[in-house]
Amino acid sequence: MIDELAEESALQELIERYFRTSFTTENAIITEAVRRMLAAGGKRLRPRVTLLAVQACGGDAASSLHLAAYMELIHVATLIHDDVVDNAATRRGVNATAVDFGNRVSVLAGDYLFAWIFKNVTAKYPPPIPHLLSATLAEICDGEVLQLRALGDLSTTRDAYVEIARKKTASLFASAAECGARAGGGSPEQIAALRGFGERYGIAFQMLDDLLDLTADSAAIGKPVGNDLLERKMTIPLVLALARGDAGFHDAVERLFADENAPVAPIVEAIERQGGLAGTREQIAAFVREAKAALQPLAPSEAKERLGGLADALLE
Repeated sequence: MIDELAEESALQELIERYFRTSFTTENAIITEAVRRMLAAGGKRLRPRVTLLAVQACGGDAASSLHLAAYMELIHVATLIHDDVVDNAATRRGVNATAVDFGNRVSVLAGDYLFAWIFKNVTAKYPPPIPHLLSATLAEICDGEVLQLRALGDLSTTRDAYVEIARKKTASLFASAAECGARAGGGSPEQIAALRGFGERYGIAFQMLDDLLDLTADSAAIGKPVGNDLLERKMTIPLVLALARGDAGFHDAVERLFADENAPVAPIVEAIERQGGLAGTREQIAAFVREAKAALQPLAPSEAKERLGGLADALLE
């Protein structure tokens, strides 16, 4: 098993094998809905962070495979709920769960999956891991509510955006890293370092997701380009462009948000002209630097290098 875990690709394969062969719940419909979402793909970044954190603290990644898998399943449950809230048609290039199963089943599937995860976590892992994950779920929900309240609010600041991203996205990365550190027997200093890495990585990750919404093609991101603008979300490129832009740009965004049939492309071009895309890349780079700096207290190891590599990949 040690040889099998020598490469990060082996960690990825262990996670995928678990989902293919071991994941099941007591409810056949929910199991099918979740397996469809898992089969649609994803980088499995949250479980990879967990397993690398285990290794960075000297632990055996294979012994924490279930814990890592739960991180991805929490993420999947939030996506199922998000697609209902956003009335999304696609996710990862395939039908959103609500399209195939309906909103009622989707909401119940997300609820059931959360309950199933925490039933297993509390049975298998000692405190504070169950508490960390329950607190993380509260943070995610809080972040989602903050994002909903900010919809179409052109006065949203960069700091307000970062707080939403920290709760909505980064909190799960932070917990994935901290839980991995604790499962790996990490010291308080190691645990704090890895949690700090996860939080900063997660903020940079969300910023990149916002950037790709405006710059990638639909096939690459698995949803329509400019979808966040159509949903009136205050993403970091838009927030930065509004802070730098003139009254004409502000009015153009207001018109887009007021008319669901207005074309998105001119606003995307205007965001770029106002420096929103370049500013976002600068912000991502800054949080990547902070994420890598957070790892400094850790002793040199292959796992530490790979965590740094995950952060660097956000710049590519």
